[in-house]
Amino acid sequence: MKTAQIVRGSPVLLLLLLLLLLLLLSGTVRIDGYRPVIIVHGIFDGPKQFKTLSLYITKMHPGTEVSVIDLYDNLASLRPLWRQVQDFRKAFDSIVRKAPEGVHLLCFSQGGLICRALLAVAPNHNVHTFVSLSSPQAGQYGDTEYLKWVFPESIKKTVFRICYNTVGQKLSICDYWNDPHHRYRYLKSNSFLPMLNGERPHVNMKAWRENFLRINKLVLIGGPDDGVITPWQSSHFGFFDINENIVEMRNQEFYKSDTFGLKALEARGDLAVCIHSGVKHVQWHSNHTVFTSCIVKWLT
Repeated sequence: MKTAQIVRGSPVLLLLLLLLLLLLLSGTVRIDGYRPVIIVHGIFDGPKQFKTLSLYITKMHPGTEVSVIDLYDNLASLRPLWRQVQDFRKAFDSIVRKAPEGVHLLCFSQGGLICRALLAVAPNHNVHTFVSLSSPQAGQYGDTEYLKWVFPESIKKTVFRICYNTVGQKLSICDYWNDPHHRYRYLKSNSFLPMLNGERPHVNMKAWRENFLRINKLVLIGGPDDGVITPWQSSHFGFFDINENIVEMRNQEFYKSDTFGLKALEARGDLAVCIHSGVKHVQWHSNHTVFTSCIVKWLT
């Protein structure tokens, strides 16, 4: 009775209560804790590699629902990326349907490209923050241990002969192999990354750009001692030119032409970059300093 009398006698209080109700209905204010986090693993990985990261998240943000999607683990991660995207999207959709206030997407290495493709092809996604953790977003071109596991008899200068044909495009690593010395063949024969970056025009470019820009924040994480992502600046959308000099993100054609929304995202103030030295590729998801300085503040 007293509460009702206070509300009736206080127009300001009534207005505040109505405003709070509107905020709750619009999802601006959350009363149920932290947004769920979806983790997508990298090449030759699976959920078990992300137990430490999951524990970091739940310890810092108690009650967070963390889902490490259990698909295309280990050697199965070599299957074509568009096929993987199709199946990851089914799992992704089932999670986001239960999270009307949005989710965070935290994706490692090759998984960062799968996630970016998910964001492009999902018109109604509700991803709040996309964390790209040491992912070859501008492609890969380097003699690394990972390359030797896939192509033991090849070096980086000859891999294009395998990757840039129909057979090669059945391997995930070929979907983002970006040989700066064979640009024409990359654009013509690579059916994944040039389309995702808008480097090869296609009918879905506008829709994919709009879908990607639904995110609230993009966080790019990488560093010079990674040892696998080559060049390491690819984790921040930098890449080699034909002379293997680094062209940083803002000088890339896909940025200047804003083919998929990267420039627009930075113009909005919704692009964050984190660089850490001394971190090897397989350590990014278990390094506590990386987590506390580059990741946790975005997972609210």
